[in-house]
Amino acid sequence: MDLLKPRPANSPPLTPLSFLDRSATVYGDCISIKFNNKTYTWSQTYRRCLRLASSLVSLGMKHGDIVSVVAPNIPAMYELNFAVPMCGAILSNINTRLDAHTISVILQHSESKVVFVDYEYASLVLEAISMYPLDGKVKPPRVVFIKDEDAEEVEHSHQSATLDYENMIKMGDSEFKWIRPKTEWDPMVLNYTSGTTSSPKGVVHCHRGLFILTVNSLIDWSVPKQPVYLWTLPMFHANGWGFMWGMAAVGGTNICIRKFDASTIYSLIRKHGVTHMCGAPVVLNMLANGANEEPLPHPPSFVDCVQFMIDEERQTYAIYWVSQTFEVGHLLTDSQRMGNIDLFGPSALKAGITLVEVASAEVHCLSQDFTLPYLEIGPDPG
Repeated sequence: MDLLKPRPANSPPLTPLSFLDRSATVYGDCISIKFNNKTYTWSQTYRRCLRLASSLVSLGMKHGDIVSVVAPNIPAMYELNFAVPMCGAILSNINTRLDAHTISVILQHSESKVVFVDYEYASLVLEAISMYPLDGKVKPPRVVFIKDEDAEEVEHSHQSATLDYENMIKMGDSEFKWIRPKTEWDPMVLNYTSGTTSSPKGVVHCHRGLFILTVNSLIDWSVPKQPVYLWTLPMFHANGWGFMWGMAAVGGTNICIRKFDASTIYSLIRKHGVTHMCGAPVVLNMLANGANEEPLPHPPSFVDCVQFMIDEERQTYAIYWVSQTFEVGHLLTDSQRMGNIDLFGPSALKAGITLVEVASAEVHCLSQDFTLPYLEIGPDPG
């Protein structure tokens, strides 16, 4: 028994990137992404991510470099959450609702080397880069524009001295051997607060932490194999609560969407057979009060309902369903579903709540009137 020591064969670093590796084999011919008229399979998504990672290495990206993204929930945003760390770099998704000054602060503080920008936010990001100091201490990032074939072209002035997302994929190597983390504690993403109370603050997450977060989310929500997931939650928000990597783990179909309203969501649910979606309470309220011109087929059972997770600031979640008349109602009470709670800010919790996650090392019981000014529960965020 003394010979049973950790070695590469039995203790590889945990990383959610391995989910994409597996999905390309297990779910290779299954649909991974749908967006407007575009459809990709898991094998195609895997190869596109390898090509993009290869091109980033060709640009000089190396272990520990920061690559930023300013984009909505489009296929490129999804792919970048794999491709960037697959080249050894650290991903930094930036809130698209921030102003140019705040984005500039984030880019400078992170010393971002490359920033991928959706055409819709081209002017915003270029304005942010123009705010860099002229002393040259912090070098502005290279800009890669993400174009939309269905939208107007980016202004020619925006394209000068920049790279194009799809061209980077075309130039990349589809057989690229992606760079695995040296240890599971290596940083994988760098997130920032929105700076509503002061300057934005950075939060680093490691490969291990995001792996455990993803597994926790899938198990605790009882996500089945090959769900159809509608991206109503911004991917930049807390890394989409881990479901970008989670959908790869279970071979799900990602329904990407640039903008939405209630009628758009209901249309996509009907068109694609959506089974899962996430968002803030305001999105659920929008659905509850949205148009219901054409009712959905009545779900025969709980399993067939559209499940909606609310987990604002990782405090709690409930599951809702959209019924025949588009009504939104509770399926489970808080006391039944308080099994997955992560707190990353000031919170006052209800009496008698027990905090337990599948991968947690400890169980935390909070008594009545117990207020926590700051609490982290679950895996080390890195």
